[in-house]
Amino acid sequence: MKVSAKSRYLKVSAQKLRLSADVVRGQRALDARNSLRAMNQKPADFVAEALASAMANAENNHNLNANTMQIAEIRVDEGPKLKRARPRSKGMSTPILHPMSHLTITLEDTPMPSKPKAKPVKKEPK
Repeated sequence: MKVSAKSRYLKVSAQKLRLSADVVRGQRALDARNSLRAMNQKPADFVAEALASAMANAENNHNLNANTMQIAEIRVDEGPKLKRARPRSKGMSTPILHPMSHLTITLEDTPMPSKPKAKPVKKEPK
């Protein structure tokens, strides 16, 4: 079963957010959470919050185990830009754009890998 969480209007550019999202793409949810916790970038905190929300959605809404979840899809889209102006000389102005982005994380329940059964060892006669 697929479970998703969205974080919208994050005040960071999509380009910077994609760098953090690419690190955890395809990982198991717990491994991704540990990787994001070790990163020292602002966008990693946004990805970690969305991942925690998706894991909570899986546990509370769908009764799934977060230990078996894997990131199926992580998508970063551009959001609107806040447009501001900075005054310059001779009565002119320069535009300032504050970018925003949208983050969508989709988790998928994967079965736990079973341990291979050990083959019995045959003793050879001496």
